[in-house]
Amino acid sequence: MLEFPRWKIWLVSLVVVVGMFLSIPSLIAGTTLYKSWPAWLPHSRINLGLDLAGGSHLLLEADSADAQKQRLQAMEDSISTELRRTPRIDVGDLSTAGGRLTFMVRNPVQVDDAVERMRALTRPVALTGSRDWDVGVVDSTRVVLVPTATGSEQALKNAMSVARDVVRRRIDPGGTKEITVITEGDNRILVQVPGVEDPEALKKLIGQTARLEFKLVDQEADPQQVQQGHAGPGSQVLPMAEGGGFIAVKRRVMVSGEQLTDAKQGFDQDNRPDINITFNSAGARRFARATQENTGKPFAIILDDKVLSAPNINEPILGGRAQITGNFTVKSANELAVSLASGKLPVKLNVIEERTVGPDLGKDSIHKGVIASLVGTALVILFMLVTYGRFGVYATIALIVNAFLILGIMAMFNATLTLPGIAGFILTIGAAVDANVLINERIREELRRGRRIMDAVETGYREATRAIFDANVTHVISAGIMAYFGSGPVRGFAVVLIIGVITSVFTAVYFTRMLVALWLKKARPRAINI
Repeated sequence: MLEFPRWKIWLVSLVVVVGMFLSIPSLIAGTTLYKSWPAWLPHSRINLGLDLAGGSHLLLEADSADAQKQRLQAMEDSISTELRRTPRIDVGDLSTAGGRLTFMVRNPVQVDDAVERMRALTRPVALTGSRDWDVGVVDSTRVVLVPTATGSEQALKNAMSVARDVVRRRIDPGGTKEITVITEGDNRILVQVPGVEDPEALKKLIGQTARLEFKLVDQEADPQQVQQGHAGPGSQVLPMAEGGGFIAVKRRVMVSGEQLTDAKQGFDQDNRPDINITFNSAGARRFARATQENTGKPFAIILDDKVLSAPNINEPILGGRAQITGNFTVKSANELAVSLASGKLPVKLNVIEERTVGPDLGKDSIHKGVIASLVGTALVILFMLVTYGRFGVYATIALIVNAFLILGIMAMFNATLTLPGIAGFILTIGAAVDANVLINERIREELRRGRRIMDAVETGYREATRAIFDANVTHVISAGIMAYFGSGPVRGFAVVLIIGVITSVFTAVYFTRMLVALWLKKARPRAINI
């Protein structure tokens, strides 16, 4: 077991050297050395969490009323499309009163066909045995669709999953920031952004639903009735985003923001900020057909139920590209472009809790964490040197290498270090020494039994290694459970602990054994002081 072939020596040494190189950028971050660090060497480093770097903490809650409204609107669009399918079913206006969808079939013969089509639009909810909508008939010709409680719960769950991804894309479109965006419970999302101390800008970016729609203006609506909030059948009244007042628009959506592929801030011919949008193939076809069929008519550009502008369609708009104009600044146009490009929020999110952590608190935590780490490490090193002599020196070297390996592995994965993570780091120092203590004490026992030096060392490593693996497997299992079920500080502590356990086993079982084997092979001592 003490025979170390050359390839194994090179392999262990390579792991140690690579780990140390990976840890250096994290240790010199923020200094002039980091700026002059060669480009061909690794630059990945550990990111500091919210409690260390400062930043913003937001807890968002879904607006259940808005979620229900969006669900009704989505089903309304699906019903309209389905009823226009051949053979067409002629119906009256769709109603969303009372939180349910109703429509009257003009031809009684087509009622059964309408019901079958509506049931085809509904889906079973997981394994519950119920469907997301109940379909029935009232007064022999009126079809009614009522959302079920199970369906509403599943729809909210799906909406929260999408909303979480949309929020992440808005805050970090490049995917390079170390942010935390996780769902909590059935209707909440936790957002933590280190380094950001302006929660108002963050709330504005996150909170904008960015629901973009293009609808025709209802030119037949009575202006006086519109200002009072009344519109004719098939139309709705929406407020203007600028200048006040209201406008009546058709309820049917010509094109929606769901069919966007890109949105960028630009400038119009008068050098005023605008937003250039690009549709996907389906959206481009719908937009081209809608503008061809309605040339000369005004259409409304609607964002979050507010009309940005209502220009005339002077000519068909082909190619799948359009511009959104309004009273924008460069900043507001860019923010809106980011929101549109990241996708619309499927449900409105309200901020129910917000906190801002200053960087001074993080600096104090880092300072005290470093002091605690240094003091703990120094005391452990002193104990090992006094107790085990030369073998204590090897344990000390392994301890230092273990610290570099932990930092290197965390840097390689761009992990985020939090205050609980520092606690996990300090804990792994003790765990790393435990393995060396087990090995050294077992070697002592074998020497007391009268074994020769080589046999005692070999038996000590072999027998102690079994106990080390057994003990650390239970550590990894416990930390893995915490990492899987926990979140935030708990997960940060668990991740550092898992990494520390793995590196401590490597340094204790393989690295120190290599050092001891090389020394024994070279010195051939007649006695050892352990």
